[in-house]
Amino acid sequence: MSVRMDFRRIDAFLEMMSASRGASQHTLDAYRRDLSDASEFLCGHNVEKGLVLADGEALSAYMKDLTSRGLAKSTSARRLSSLKSFFKFELEEGEREDDPTSRIDGPQIIRNVPDVLSKEDVAALITAAQGDTPTDIRDRCILELLYSAGLRASEACELPLSSLPRGKDTALIIRGKGEKDRITPLGKPARDALAQWLSVREAFLPKNAARKIAEKFVFPSRGKTGHFTRRRLAQVLEELALKANIPAKRVTPHALRHAFATHLLSGGADLRAVQMLLGHADISTTQIYTHVMTDELQKLLELAHPMSDHR
Repeated sequence: MSVRMDFRRIDAFLEMMSASRGASQHTLDAYRRDLSDASEFLCGHNVEKGLVLADGEALSAYMKDLTSRGLAKSTSARRLSSLKSFFKFELEEGEREDDPTSRIDGPQIIRNVPDVLSKEDVAALITAAQGDTPTDIRDRCILELLYSAGLRASEACELPLSSLPRGKDTALIIRGKGEKDRITPLGKPARDALAQWLSVREAFLPKNAARKIAEKFVFPSRGKTGHFTRRRLAQVLEELALKANIPAKRVTPHALRHAFATHLLSGGADLRAVQMLLGHADISTTQIYTHVMTDELQKLLELAHPMSDHR
């Protein structure tokens, strides 16, 4: 009985997240996995209550079980976040009068500063992407967009033609996480690379029935999705890294996104502006990049402070 009740309420929660919050299918699937895992554990320990009727003690036991399974702290923290969102929904719907997660603290996570590609590294990658073949032109365009617009891998691969600048506009309209749009201006090198790619893009469109789907995307593919895949994107970046004599593991879509943010901040950009360009809902996510400013200020202090030689 509790299993059916759990699934019914989880379905109601996911329906709300889709309709009211615009959650993507990827996000909905993640919520379902997290909540279903909690339900399975709780039903196994108390068949009568399950997830929907769980109390704080039962949920604490679940969190301890995650630790005993050896799951990463980030995974445990995400699952607790899913539970908190679910029980907040249950409260708002009048299904519960209390929030059993209110006194449960998640694991403390220390966010490591990312290994950031230098400006010289990025310049070497762009040089490695030079070439006259349609494939070279495509790869250079992808690289320019990842670095110049800070796109996520999925955003680049699934970029629709409708997002491109029109007329005198110079900005992309990106549909990011949570189905939220953001505007990302493009510099001249990226616009030039994009224009050159669009002039040869026709050669990459499939000739069969898949063309109707593929022609919607900036980077079409003959595969069933109709667009460039993340796996192929990773391969392209690996090939460019080898040409640029940079360890391939350092050159990923996320590394280029990190470089985009870090180089903007080191050039004097406002943290709030970078937050908007990255599409971060919370500025605390963007603050991880402020280490660049801190490092440079520390060097400045050591060089310029009158007492620096005496400390």
